[in-house]
Amino acid sequence: MRPVDRPVKVKTKDLKVGMYVQLSGSWVEHSFVRNSFLIKKPAQILKLAKNGVKEVIVHPLKSTVRPSPETKPNYVPPPPPPKKVWENPLMPDDFTRVINDATLPPDQKAGFIYQASLDVMDTLLKSPTVENIAQFKEGVSEMVDLILDDNETASQLLRITSHDYYTFTHSVNVGVLSVLLTKALYGKTTPHDMQELGAAFFLHDLGKVNIPDSVIAKPGILSDQERILMQEHPLNGFQILEDTNHLSPECKIIVMQHHERADGSGYPNSLEGDNIHAYGRICSIVDVFDALTSKRPYKEALSLYDALSIMKNQMGHHFNPEIFTEFVHLFRQ
Repeated sequence: MRPVDRPVKVKTKDLKVGMYVQLSGSWVEHSFVRNSFLIKKPAQILKLAKNGVKEVIVHPLKSTVRPSPETKPNYVPPPPPPKKVWENPLMPDDFTRVINDATLPPDQKAGFIYQASLDVMDTLLKSPTVENIAQFKEGVSEMVDLILDDNETASQLLRITSHDYYTFTHSVNVGVLSVLLTKALYGKTTPHDMQELGAAFFLHDLGKVNIPDSVIAKPGILSDQERILMQEHPLNGFQILEDTNHLSPECKIIVMQHHERADGSGYPNSLEGDNIHAYGRICSIVDVFDALTSKRPYKEALSLYDALSIMKNQMGHHFNPEIFTEFVHLFRQ
């Protein structure tokens, strides 16, 4: 390895967007989800400084900019890839700006992101086109980065999740809570594509766009025929994502498995135990929790305590116990 390509120590104040950094010490000593990552925005540098990180190791070969240009004469950093300009923008104009604004109080940032997510999800479920799904996944990727890097804003998102049930509200709640649970479970490891997972959690109920509103919002118990129709939504969601070329492995697992249950009583494939992927288990727990704590046409919302008690004492055979325990721990703040 040439000297210019070897990892070098760089002071935090000298970091630039595009550098791939490695933090010293263990994961628990800072609020970043990984010890090594690419700096994508100035807010991450500010976060490092806020955490008291004075110096990091930069890996030139993994970076898009060099730690010190003078170490390689005539080196010109590659320009950032052009941002896609959409003909019919789905995300709010200031979505990216708000997410990257390190000066905005966490509660204000979380409130904006949550409301924007509701509006966007409402539009997406009315029109799940190729372009809209692509834009949504791009926006969710930015939000997932924020949740992973900014614990304060993530905590505020946990606090403000609404409990009025509409399909789009439910999708946003499940998306936010599932990302938080995945971070808690796998924050110390890197093989998980968190951006793709975030999109999959938000899109878990996409297949309901093909279910009549009269069935989704029915103020009572579904008939046998209606129940069969409702249970088609995992397959419907799978087909929509496949038709729009957005069926990643994460989306396939979560859309298809979020109604499977550990005892084999779920649908659409009656999977049992370890045959259900961890991602599917995560989404199933959060999906049930949000359903219990949401106000429906036929029931009042349960409190946090009552919902978790029912899930533990009456529905425990449906869920993986270790993942459920970690989910409960999310609310111990």
